[in-house]
Amino acid sequence: MKLITTLLLSLAAVFSLTENPAPATVNKAESQVRWEASKVTGTHWGYVPIKNANLDVAGGKITGGSFDMDMVNLTVEDLTDEKSKGNLTNHLKSDDFFSVEKFNTSTFKITEAKSSNGTDYTISGTLTIKGISQPISFPAKVTMAGGKMTATGQITFDRTKYDIKFRSGNFFENLGDRMIYDEVKLDVKLVASV
Repeated sequence: MKLITTLLLSLAAVFSLTENPAPATVNKAESQVRWEASKVTGTHWGYVPIKNANLDVAGGKITGGSFDMDMVNLTVEDLTDEKSKGNLTNHLKSDDFFSVEKFNTSTFKITEAKSSNGTDYTISGTLTIKGISQPISFPAKVTMAGGKMTATGQITFDRTKYDIKFRSGNFFENLGDRMIYDEVKLDVKLVASV
């Protein structure tokens, strides 16, 4: 009887270890957030550095996590002319867009990670920009290789829900080719050691 009790307790300890999520260390140098936004006359893109990030992993699957984006140091990568690049970068940081002096960090926090196979996920969570939080869901892929977990996904959000209405066709008339589309894409790649 004593042996059976010991075995049951050992099994319970093993199962509790595999079921409880453990934070995986996200490598910020290998991870990135690439932004893309379009207007009538073209598309701009760049990067938003990751300040902090973690993934909760249990049984080899993502169960939660979050990442913080450093809005102060966002970049524009599609322009080569330094003056144009600087002008757009500064405009994106202004109150017309992300108000980085007041809101220097944007955050995504996972509230649910659904996967039937450990590779294809539907990630749901809360995206906070300019202090405004909105629920959002998106598909993601997760791969494992050499003790590293790589999670990739594209978050698409409506900027007007975060009080970013500059040249939005939904709020201003007669913009013509100066209109900026409301949809913004964030291509997210998080690489974690597990």
